[in-house]
Amino acid sequence: MISPAAPEDLIAREADAGLQASAIRRPVTLGVVIGSRAFFSPAPCRQAREEVLAQLERLGIGALILPFEATQNGAVQSLADAQLYADFFRRHRDRIDGLVVCLPNFGDEIAIVELVNRARLNVPILLQASNDENDKVSVRERRDAFCGKISVSNNFWQYGIPFTETTWHTVDAGGPEFAADLDRFARICRTVRGLRGARLGAIGARTGAFQTMRYSEKLLQDAGITVVTVDLSEMMGAAGRVRDDDPALLDKLERIRSYGRIPPHVRPEQVLRQAKWSLAVDRWIRENGCDASAIQCWRSLQDNFGCATCVTMSMMGEALMPSACEVDIMGALSMYALALASGAPPAILDWNNNFGREPDMCVATHCGNFPRSFIGDTPEIGELDVLGETIGREKCFGAVKGKVKAGPMTYFRISSDDRAGTLKAYLGQGEFTDDPYGMDGGIAVVRVPRLRSLMRFVTQNGFEHHVAMVRGHHAAVVGEALTRYLRWPLYDHDTPPEPVLVPMVRRF
Repeated sequence: MISPAAPEDLIAREADAGLQASAIRRPVTLGVVIGSRAFFSPAPCRQAREEVLAQLERLGIGALILPFEATQNGAVQSLADAQLYADFFRRHRDRIDGLVVCLPNFGDEIAIVELVNRARLNVPILLQASNDENDKVSVRERRDAFCGKISVSNNFWQYGIPFTETTWHTVDAGGPEFAADLDRFARICRTVRGLRGARLGAIGARTGAFQTMRYSEKLLQDAGITVVTVDLSEMMGAAGRVRDDDPALLDKLERIRSYGRIPPHVRPEQVLRQAKWSLAVDRWIRENGCDASAIQCWRSLQDNFGCATCVTMSMMGEALMPSACEVDIMGALSMYALALASGAPPAILDWNNNFGREPDMCVATHCGNFPRSFIGDTPEIGELDVLGETIGREKCFGAVKGKVKAGPMTYFRISSDDRAGTLKAYLGQGEFTDDPYGMDGGIAVVRVPRLRSLMRFVTQNGFEHHVAMVRGHHAAVVGEALTRYLRWPLYDHDTPPEPVLVPMVRRF
């Protein structure tokens, strides 16, 4: 068994916020199965086992597999082997995020499908089959895994077991292509496990002016996602009771000051108020075991406590504990999915402005909640601009401002559809550009292929104006997690749906 430590960058982000991004930080662990037919050469079985375990170790992914001596050739090639592995995996089911089934030769389809059926783990499965070499196809050397994979996948279909494909039908277990497949699959497993048991914190009531932020708690609970609520007045009371000499408060003050540039006109008491609010939110999130949150960000907090909550949300996002504005719980869930898939801080944005007459460009903005690394530069921490002009800037300190630097991005939105009785989502990829734009707050100029077609889809299917984004291209991971394993309706703007004659009937 291999149990590597968590990636250092995730640990650092957690320490920066004093929070615990448990589902994201927790190392992924995969059960490993080497499938073989007894009358094929046993040599590739040991080689495949050594190669896949070495790949997982290099990627920092944990592995669970029985000792080589537990079965003939260290492989699963009989019903007895299948039962032995099923019992082993069941004993460790709380640690296993997915299964990797490797076929160094044709494999025993019945042994493999019975193993999965008897283990009843209900986790993602990656099915790999090894390449033959053109000059090694004698009776002693041939593998026939190209064909064996089809037989195993046919049995998976009969049993109603979904699985993930490698990029190529056959791939070398020790090659870079399979390393990329394993990395992608580990992210799929992390996303599925994280979403199935997510806990979302709703801090305050929905902002009255935004009916667009309505959502269904019951549909979320049906998907295994729990919403924990708290009244905004309770949180303001908790923040107000934080003592000025509390060591945790002094630490939070220092973290805020080092997080961005604070203009010299901002008074120390404004920063102190912001730190107390941030500390109160951090403590509530930790006490309630929340993975992500959404906060009533205006205007009760400004009127009754005297600060914004943007930097609070920004710093939580930087620690991979995403937090959405305007009690947008579905936005928080969308951000959390992107964080799970990417391991990077996501943000919530408005699809906000056209960009001149460019059909595939627009401006996505928000007041000031973007995580620092999402912006890609050290931000300014100042006051809310629009609200500050209305109610007074002295009440509005805490907005994180900056223009998002150029680079690839993924966008994603989950919504709850009460009339249809389901969650639904859309997904795609684009890029942030370095085009200038003279607007205050958090600004991102984005380019999305066929943007006008996407906006028509958004408006005609009842989606909200908020969208989650993250740096990098991660749509393949999110799409596979949602469609293959969570079975939520998804529109992928960039990828046509797979041809399907009839839908699979799931066994479990």
